[in-house]
Amino acid sequence: MTDATPPASDASPLRRRARGGGRAGNARRAKSAVIEQMPWRLPENPDRPTEPLGEEGVAAIHDAAMRILEEIGIEFLNTESLALFAEAGCKVEGTNVRMGRDWVMEMVGRAPAQFTITPRNPERQITIGGRTILFGNVSSPPNYWDVELGKTPGTRDQCRDLLKLTQYFNCIHFAGGYPVEPVDIHPSVRHLDVLHDKLMLSDKVVHAYALGPERVDDVAEMVRIAGGLSEEEFRATPRMYTNINSTSPLKHDIPMIDGCLRLIRRGQAVIVTPFTLAGAMAPVTMAGAVAQSIAEALSAIALFQWVQPGCPCVLGTFTSNVDMKSGAPAFGTPEYMRATQMTGQMARFYGLPLRASGSCAANVPDGQAMWETSNALWSAVQSGTNIVYHAAGWLEGGLIASPAKFVMDCEILQQIQRYFEPALTATGPEDLAVDAIADVGPNGHFFGADHTQSRYTTAFYQPFLSDWRNYEAWSLTGGAWVSERAHLLWKEIVNSFEAPPMDAGIADELADFVARRKAEGGAPTDF
Repeated sequence: MTDATPPASDASPLRRRARGGGRAGNARRAKSAVIEQMPWRLPENPDRPTEPLGEEGVAAIHDAAMRILEEIGIEFLNTESLALFAEAGCKVEGTNVRMGRDWVMEMVGRAPAQFTITPRNPERQITIGGRTILFGNVSSPPNYWDVELGKTPGTRDQCRDLLKLTQYFNCIHFAGGYPVEPVDIHPSVRHLDVLHDKLMLSDKVVHAYALGPERVDDVAEMVRIAGGLSEEEFRATPRMYTNINSTSPLKHDIPMIDGCLRLIRRGQAVIVTPFTLAGAMAPVTMAGAVAQSIAEALSAIALFQWVQPGCPCVLGTFTSNVDMKSGAPAFGTPEYMRATQMTGQMARFYGLPLRASGSCAANVPDGQAMWETSNALWSAVQSGTNIVYHAAGWLEGGLIASPAKFVMDCEILQQIQRYFEPALTATGPEDLAVDAIADVGPNGHFFGADHTQSRYTTAFYQPFLSDWRNYEAWSLTGGAWVSERAHLLWKEIVNSFEAPPMDAGIADELADFVARRKAEGGAPTDF
C-alpha cells in the first residue's frame, strides 16, 4: 500500500461521501463555487532568473550547438523541408542538413521575443514571452489513474472530465493536447471528437497535434469556426499553436515538420521541444545534452523563419536524465532542474520565449509525485520559462493522467502565483509596520493588533486542498489524506461544471463540420 492510496474504510470521508450525491447533491453544489480560487490572470515572474552558466558557459554551449549544425547536421525526413533548406543555401545530402551558424542566427533573429494567442473567448488571450509564465494541463498520456479505478486506458469520458478541470481552474491558462488519450475513439476521428469536446467545454487556447495534414487542417478549421472568424481574421493573429518534438538524437520526422509548416503559413504559433534524455538520447553530461537539444530546436526554428519570417516560435526544453539502473526516464531531478535553468539562459541569448514542463516519474499521486513535480515547476520559475506544459495531472513519466494529481498540482500553481505577488515584497511604511511593532511591544501579540485585524483575511495564501489543522482535529473529521481529499474535490468540480457559452449558430456549424469530416473518413492512421 502506498501513501497515495490509503484504504477507504467505512469511517473515511471517501467511503461516506461516495454514498451520497444524486440530484440533490448536484443541485446544492451548483449554487456556490466548489472552492474559492484565485482569479484568472496571466502571472508575471518578478524574480531574476537563476543562471548557473557564466558568459563563457553560454558561449561554449552556443558554439557546441553551432558545431553540431555545421559539422554533424540534423536529419530531416520531411521531403519539403529538404527542398526548402537547399533553397536557403544549406548543405543537403540525402536527409542530412548542415547549416552555417551565420544563417541560423539570422533566421532565429527574425522570431518575435513575445506574442499573443487569442482563443474563442478574447478574455482568455495569453501572452507568451517577457516575464509572463503560463501553465497548461497534462497532455497525451495513454492511461488514466484514480483511487477507485486504478490504472486504466484512457476514455472519452475521462478526457472530458480532465478538460472540465482544465477550464475550471484559473491557474491553468491553456488547454494543451488531449489530457488523456481516449483510446475508445478510433484514431481516424479521435482528433475531431476531442477537439469538439475541448472547444465546447473550454474557451481557453487550444493546440493541434502535428500528426498528419488532415489533423492539423481539421483542428485549425475547427478553431476558426469556434471563434466565429473569417479566414483572414484567423490568419491575422495567432489563435492556436502546435508543439513538436525532435526524434533525438539529431532527427526531425515527417508529420511534425509538415504540421508546423502548415500552421505558420496560416499565421499560427509553434513550439519546438526536443525530448532529450541524458545518458540515452543525448550525452550523459548536462552541457552536452543541452547543446544537442539547442541544435535540434534551432534547426527547425531557422527553417520556419526562412519560410515565414517573423512567425511566432518558442524554444522548448525537455531535457532530463534516465535511471542508469533501469533505463527509465527520471523527472524533477537535480539534473533536470539544472538543464532547464541552462536552457533558459540559452533562450534569452537567442531572444526566444521558453517552454518547460511540470513532470514526475511517480506512478501514483504520492509524496514522490509532489516533490518531483514541485522541483520541475520551480525550475520553470527559476529559468524564466514563459509557458509550462504538463503543469497539472502528470504521472508515470507522462504515461498516466490523474484528476486527483491535477487538483494537487493546482494547489502548487496557486502558491507559485501567490509567491509572485508584489505585496509580499512591498516595503512601504504600512508594510514595515514599525508603528504596530511599537504598539504591541515586547509583551503583547499581533493577533489583536489593528494592523493585523485590517489585513488578516488577505494577508496569507489560503489553500483549497492543504489541511493545516493538527493531527487530532484532522483525525476526528475522518483523517483524509491529501490524495483522498483531491479525489473528492475533482469529482465535486466535475459534477457541478458548467460549460462556457457558445453562440448556437457557431455550435451548429462546428458540429456539422465534425459530422462531415467523419463521413469523409477523418484522417489516415498511417501518417
